[in-house]
Amino acid sequence: MRLIAAFAALCLTAGSAPAQDDYPARAVTVIVPYAAGGPTDAIARMTAEGMGRALGKQFVVENVTGAGGTLASTRVARSDPDGYTLIVHHIGISTAPALYRKLPFDTKTAFAPIGLISDAPSTVITRTDFPANTLEELVAKIKSEGDKLTYAHAGLGASSHLCGVLFQSAIGARMTAVAYKGNAPILTDLMGKQIDMTCDQATNTTGPITEGKVKAFAVTAPKRVTQLPNVPTAAEGGLKGFEMSTWHGVYAPAGTPDAIVAKLAGALQTTLADPALQEKFAKIATTAATKEQATPEALKARLISEIDRWDPVIKAAGQFAD
Repeated sequence: MRLIAAFAALCLTAGSAPAQDDYPARAVTVIVPYAAGGPTDAIARMTAEGMGRALGKQFVVENVTGAGGTLASTRVARSDPDGYTLIVHHIGISTAPALYRKLPFDTKTAFAPIGLISDAPSTVITRTDFPANTLEELVAKIKSEGDKLTYAHAGLGASSHLCGVLFQSAIGARMTAVAYKGNAPILTDLMGKQIDMTCDQATNTTGPITEGKVKAFAVTAPKRVTQLPNVPTAAEGGLKGFEMSTWHGVYAPAGTPDAIVAKLAGALQTTLADPALQEKFAKIATTAATKEQATPEALKARLISEIDRWDPVIKAAGQFAD
């Protein structure tokens, strides 16, 4: 019996090793939890194309929208841990544990991080005729008028929603929230002077800012953004500590073999080191992760630190979904 068991174990090991050695033997599905055409979709598609090229197999992007990205996350968390189903998610993966009372998975343990992809700061913007010209004046106006002013966001868990929560927490005042189904209609209404303010990633707002279609007050980064040299940082505007990055990472389901995770991380690092991709990212005000950041260890640390950072902020703001 011992000989039979040993032989069976040997066969199992021999059968699994080639599968990992030959990975990927077929196309890999990359789930994106947001609609096609948005910044997360664009970043995911550029990254997937590069990783597929690096590994010699097609990486197919599939958009699975709904529930602030939790539907897509749930699907990946429950997928076979064989490396053939991945997810590219932004900062929202770290805020979901606080926003949603009943997540069907534990964010800290449900995924095998592959690596960080990119970082993009957000921008505080208003309609062009808003009666303030500096961040200090904007904050004073909000504090004096509060809920008479409108703040637009693209739904619970969107970067514009999170930035708004953090901003209002930082200044100790609240505006009237107006939820939209996406970033495009927000910018349309802001440029049409139908709403007062939003705070969204520079990937979405750089164009309208440089074209003078909206008024920019600050970027939520430690230093000014190359594409927006005339827009001060929040710290320069007198609001120290108000920093937020919309970061993206790629994940596999927990339990994915280390050998496959290592292959994926290597492909990601190769992709992000490509000057052509870095140039594409720069055009949408996004910075590609370094080789040191595009690792499972670095993304795991970033995920946990962001979960811990956002939990008290969201709970204090009373921002929850069923």
